[in-house]
Amino acid sequence: MEKERIIEELEKLLKNHDLTALRRMLSDIQPVDLADIFEQVPEETRLVLFRILPKDLAADTFAEMDHDEQEQLLTNFTDQEVKNVLNEMYTDDAVDMLEEMPAGFVKRVLAKATPDTRADINALLKYPEGSAGAVMTTEYVSLKANMTISEALRWIRAHGDDREDVYTCYVTDANRRLNGVLTVREMLLCKRDAYVSELMEDNIISVKTTDDREVAAQQLARYDLNSLPVVDGEGRLVGIITVDDAIDVLQQETTEDFQKIAGTTPSEEPYLKTPAWKMAGHRIVWLLVLMISDMISGGILGSFEDALTALPVLITFIPMLTDTGGNAGSQSSTLVIRGLALHEIRVRDLPRVLWKEFRVAILCGSVLAAFNFVRLSIQYPGQQMVAVTVAVAMFFTVMMAKAIGGVLPIIATKLKMDPALMASPLITTIVDAASLLIYLNVAKALLNI
Repeated sequence: MEKERIIEELEKLLKNHDLTALRRMLSDIQPVDLADIFEQVPEETRLVLFRILPKDLAADTFAEMDHDEQEQLLTNFTDQEVKNVLNEMYTDDAVDMLEEMPAGFVKRVLAKATPDTRADINALLKYPEGSAGAVMTTEYVSLKANMTISEALRWIRAHGDDREDVYTCYVTDANRRLNGVLTVREMLLCKRDAYVSELMEDNIISVKTTDDREVAAQQLARYDLNSLPVVDGEGRLVGIITVDDAIDVLQQETTEDFQKIAGTTPSEEPYLKTPAWKMAGHRIVWLLVLMISDMISGGILGSFEDALTALPVLITFIPMLTDTGGNAGSQSSTLVIRGLALHEIRVRDLPRVLWKEFRVAILCGSVLAAFNFVRLSIQYPGQQMVAVTVAVAMFFTVMMAKAIGGVLPIIATKLKMDPALMASPLITTIVDAASLLIYLNVAKALLNI
């Protein structure tokens, strides 16, 4: 409701041509909120409002917009406006924007940038998608070990305005090799005639440009860093990853995992902006795979047709057993997948995971089996062996499901696959077939059918 009121006020000021009040009002709004507001106004209004913004606020707001809105604005910008936006944006934000745009459009945009900006952007665009190099920024504070603290602070004051992070400073030698790190806090609290080399920490946490971006984000979280240095193969500092970029990476990776867990091809497009045909394409592959896999369950039922015909009541319990097995397997796989993502579980922990799931399965399976035995004994008086059959099948189904759910994600990790693939839909399909085999074989053995 607040944003609707702001939009109404903006449109009123625009209609009255009160540009001074309009600029003042826009300047008091956070960039991320401005991006949301711009998305809700007409296209022609969006361009006018954007042109009223101060240059630095315009660049920050532009970086927060969806790619569709960015492309639409760039299409209508003058050459000077394109140059201003690219020069004011941090390099990693510019790269993130351009990666989502058609190659021909990217060339036209880069042609309007300054040579230095174009060189920085092109350098980052060359790194593989999903790597630390692709999400880093080249705007960082670099100091020399032989500087005094007074000299270092003067350098930061003179050059820090166009650096994405000035709090954490990096010490490099003449060949740009990373030698140390120190913070502005440490510099402010020490003597001005002390040397940078005396204060810097040489036990440096860093990642390489080719490392996975998720690994870099996890390093930032693990060591509570504001930024993380990125070095090349020779140990030269080429950029940093800041905490805001790490949050974006973890959000994207988590979203991707959720999509895989749901049995759909990952997509970075927002739900409401993804065309129905594209969304169907993302889902249909897994639906086909799972449908074909479910034919196995049909084949199992067909092979036990005589037993089911002899005692039709057995059919009644199939949905309960298969669904419970699928749920039990999904519980285990979800927790193991999350543990693998957080590095709480590693491939070498497979025996420990199996032992843990074995104990959990015994407890869960025993409770479910006992409950079903009591329920069926009351519901079907005189058919005690049916109750025993269902209870025994339930116990072993839970045991099997927990084992499969715990083991498959670890096996996937060992095979260099994404463990999220071994999630609910696939686990459920495998467990359905296995639970049918368990149930019908137990029934055949105990009921002599």
